[in-house]
Amino acid sequence: MRYPADLCPFAALPDRPGASDWADLAELAGPGSLVVLAAVDFEPPEPWTTVARIPSVQMVDGGVAPVPDEQAERLGPADAQDMLSLVERTKPGPFAIRTVELGIYLGFRRNGELIAMAGERLAPPGWTEVSAVCTDPAFRGQGLAARLVRAVVAEIRQRGRSAFLHVETGNTAAIRLYESLGFRLRRHTTFLVIRPPPLGVDAEGAELAVVDP
Repeated sequence: MRYPADLCPFAALPDRPGASDWADLAELAGPGSLVVLAAVDFEPPEPWTTVARIPSVQMVDGGVAPVPDEQAERLGPADAQDMLSLVERTKPGPFAIRTVELGIYLGFRRNGELIAMAGERLAPPGWTEVSAVCTDPAFRGQGLAARLVRAVVAEIRQRGRSAFLHVETGNTAAIRLYESLGFRLRRHTTFLVIRPPPLGVDAEGAELAVVDP
């Protein structure tokens, strides 16, 4: 399974995918695309290409104070280009033209320019992921990200759900921020960014290699 590429690049496979699973995913994704798998401990078989392995932590709401923010603007599809521009400046992680459709997104503008945002992405039963938390470098240190995260958590709590999020292990500043807000570490995990075989290449490669998580 996978999301449409213009929503987000995530896909899902069985815990120990076989050759037919890889072939199906290659057909779904199409040649030249990027696919992201979460919580994996294997490498794809040839002729798939591993683009990156991203060690990360998963954090869950351990007592975040939900605070709605009347100054935060609710963002929608009409704001997608502004959101993509902010993502290009800040690199918060995968974000596509329709990612805004996955949930609530809130932001701050200065002189009409979007300078900070946060929103929702994955939504397993009972949970909602806080995602795309980013602030333009020229406006950091003003507490904008913290305000937006609390406001997004308030939206999530109103629906009777719990918030969680992911952070790259090396992003210690973000981890400290989320801990200060009341998130706690749940687990270490790995995101695998891969590319399907080129068109015309057999996608049913050799047996996969299991690696240490």
